[in-house]
Amino acid sequence: MSIGTGTADTALAAARRRLEPVFERIAATALEHETSGTRPHAETATLAAAGFGALRIPVADGGAGLGVEEFFELLVDLAAADSNQPQIWRNHIAFVEDRLAGRTDRDGEWRRRIGAGAVIGGAWSELGTTSILGDTRIERVDGRLLLNGVKYYSTGSIYADWVGVLALAEDGAARLVLVDARADGVDLVDDWNGFGQRATGSGTTRLRDVLVAEEHVLDFTDRFVSQEAVYQLVLLAALAGIARTVRDEAVQAVTARSRSYPHGLSERPRDDAQVQQVIGRIAAHAFVAEAAVGRAARVLDSVWEEIGAGGEPTVAARAAAIAVYEAQIGVTDAALAASTLVFDALGSSGVGRPLALDRHWRNARTITSHNPRIYKERVIGDVRLNAADPLSIYTVPSADSTAANTEASA
Repeated sequence: MSIGTGTADTALAAARRRLEPVFERIAATALEHETSGTRPHAETATLAAAGFGALRIPVADGGAGLGVEEFFELLVDLAAADSNQPQIWRNHIAFVEDRLAGRTDRDGEWRRRIGAGAVIGGAWSELGTTSILGDTRIERVDGRLLLNGVKYYSTGSIYADWVGVLALAEDGAARLVLVDARADGVDLVDDWNGFGQRATGSGTTRLRDVLVAEEHVLDFTDRFVSQEAVYQLVLLAALAGIARTVRDEAVQAVTARSRSYPHGLSERPRDDAQVQQVIGRIAAHAFVAEAAVGRAARVLDSVWEEIGAGGEPTVAARAAAIAVYEAQIGVTDAALAASTLVFDALGSSGVGRPLALDRHWRNARTITSHNPRIYKERVIGDVRLNAADPLSIYTVPSADSTAANTEASA
């Protein structure tokens, strides 16, 4: 569903023309960031300036008004340039969907902020706790609202203007507290130590007596009904982008080779039927991954169509959850397989550090570890066999909740 004026195709074409040069610049520096350990601050800022963060914001609020399917098509393109980028924007993307679903004045204010270029990070999870809320609190002290706590998996926050912090209020309810990323008492630490997706900024956020404005405190329960599906689909878009880039780099590497193995089937590797078979399999994995993301995005779009028609979105949200979960299994398998198969098409030069082809498997493995597929496989089986409700596997967190999705913002 396109939000705003004009057709979805027209809006998508305009957005693509504006963003393609930015994506090309991101792709040109991604390998350097990977090998040097530097962070894509300039590239992320350029994306924001080009309106990437406002693609789903209505035209009336300063955005491009893209629908879900169109947006995720561009997100896969971005992931092909640098798989870190979709994850950097993941909390922002989910926050936008929540504000689109909201009907309050505060929701409108945040839509307009984002339409003007604001970028939102996130800080939900805490290490060593069974509850997603953990020990982070927002309390009134001498008439002022103060936020205190320590969060981890603060993905994208080092690049953001605002950080959405999940905290427990004095009334025991969950609140999403928006704090200026540069405010006094906010310490964003880039200490994520995973072996993949190393530029996502998924590290620690320390909050010490951070002064919070009343209007920047939102009810955590006021969220888009398919928020979790959005979070997961962003990761799947990143995996689809990885599979596409593996395909392209495999083709480039094989084409550049002039020497074959003594027991090869041709003098040139590109003419070797076995090598061709490997490239064919990689290409098929890339196709399947992108197709699955596109299909899941279309089903997710139907939730917005139901909302736009004034209907009850629960049935559509269940269908979207199932579609995303099933896509997760297929896309996970495809990305991991493609990023391993690439080495079968190459000689020992394929493991050279300058190529850094190992980054694709490391990044794919890191992404797939965020929400392990084994749990979604079980959920899908329960849904198909017993008509279980796929929306019931997550609950709204409270102080003693142990069933919340603690990896939503990772």
